Amino acid sequence: MPSIRQHGRGFIQQRYVLSTMGFMALAIGYVQRFCLSLAITEMVEQTHHTVRQNAKFGTVCPSGNPFSNTTHFKREMEFDWDEKVQGLVLSSFFWGYVITQMPGGMLADKYGGKATLGLGMLFSSIGTIITPVVARSYGPEALIVLRLIIGLAQGPLYPAMSRLLASWVPIEERGRLGSLVFAGAQVGNVASMQLGGFLMRYTNSWTSVFYAFGVFGIFWLMFWFVLIYNHPNRHPFISQREKQFLNRAINTVDPEDGKLSIPWKSIATSGPVWGLIIVQIGHDWGLFTIITDLPKYMKSVLKFSVVENGLLSGLPYIVMWLVAMGSGFIVDSMLSSQYFTVTCIRKTFVTIASVGPALGIVAASYSGCDKVLAVTSFTIGMGLMGTFVPSLKVNALDLSPNYAGTLMAIVGTIGCLSGVIAPYIVGVMVPNSSMEEWRDVFWLSAAILIATNLLFLQYGSGNVQPWNEKANRQYKSSDINNENNTASILKPL
Repeated sequence: MPSIRQHGRGFIQQRYVLSTMGFMALAIGYVQRFCLSLAITEMVEQTHHTVRQNAKFGTVCPSGNPFSNTTHFKREMEFDWDEKVQGLVLSSFFWGYVITQMPGGMLADKYGGKATLGLGMLFSSIGTIITPVVARSYGPEALIVLRLIIGLAQGPLYPAMSRLLASWVPIEERGRLGSLVFAGAQVGNVASMQLGGFLMRYTNSWTSVFYAFGVFGIFWLMFWFVLIYNHPNRHPFISQREKQFLNRAINTVDPEDGKLSIPWKSIATSGPVWGLIIVQIGHDWGLFTIITDLPKYMKSVLKFSVVENGLLSGLPYIVMWLVAMGSGFIVDSMLSSQYFTVTCIRKTFVTIASVGPALGIVAASYSGCDKVLAVTSFTIGMGLMGTFVPSLKVNALDLSPNYAGTLMAIVGTIGCLSGVIAPYIVGVMVPNSSMEEWRDVFWLSAAILIATNLLFLQYGSGNVQPWNEKANRQYKSSDINNENNTASILKPL
């Protein structure tokens, strides 16, 4: 009879524990990444813009009905930074974020994603907590440096998480569990906007968002280091049944064995990899433009108060999260039906995630001062971007489970260059924050989204690449001392 130790701890499937903790990792990371986008609207003096907002410089909507005491927040406007300085502050995170994705991905593939992700989130949380002190005591230059450091800390987040999922999630569950994990980003966006708005309103200070979200990150880390392991074979609490199932279904190299040699040439010359990189550039441009600058549009053009701004800026991400979760189940059902190839499914859902937002943000820019219509257009358009989660975000796992960390790092590094450029470009394009200036911003984002999607349709794929299976052969050969290793190789995912 099987022992209680073998099966008594199998009631909780450890891949679901990993997925839940990964969901929280992405949520916390995005809260810490973008809470400044809303907070800066209550940190920075805006009078030098309102003086110039007249017919000469373009359309600006009349003020609505802000919450009763407008001077209540006036005293919180501690800084007088122009649009270009604000653009530099908001984009500086991505300068660091670009630098550490590649090292983070390589470390995750070679040694595992647990420590790589955990240590990054530790530094990110500490940086978030000290943000108010740095901004107040040392000015925008020091804040730019601090945001760069937080970006450095979060660079390994996606690559490390992708490597963990590659070792723990079989392809038939990749849609829904991948959606659960990566949709944490949308929950983080919602929390940073909506919860951040309430925190600032009811604590009477913009500093509260940084203290609250930073401390929560530290609390989460206590559970991460106890519950998460790099590979099913190393988990002390996993049931034998789940371990055997995952080893049969996934067939990835244990990163802690340190036997992987990254096939740089094969990756660099892979058409599907470049297709994924290109569409990631378009996606990041559209997403980061909206995440970073939508609160500013809501306040400077549509004249929302801080609480309205937080609630309504977060609404598109609630819909995006719901769409991501629903489309994850749809993707898994389509795969189970065996009527559709993985490639067909990935391309279909990536296309929805590109065309939908492009149409939505352009429609919002032509909504005039109709706040309901503008918010509805943003919400529907950006909500449809949720289909990128079970398609674009898991495509690196499709192409190469063994090198998912490195591959996600390459894709993320090049893709998020748009995150570095976009906020600054927006700051240059909207010196007067008029509706006409913002319309040009949204047209540019729509064009980039659609153009990059067309290239993905040409070059993208959902098939495991040959250079991934080469790693399996090398690993098996080492483990069985060259004894007929090819017979032990499992079929590609």
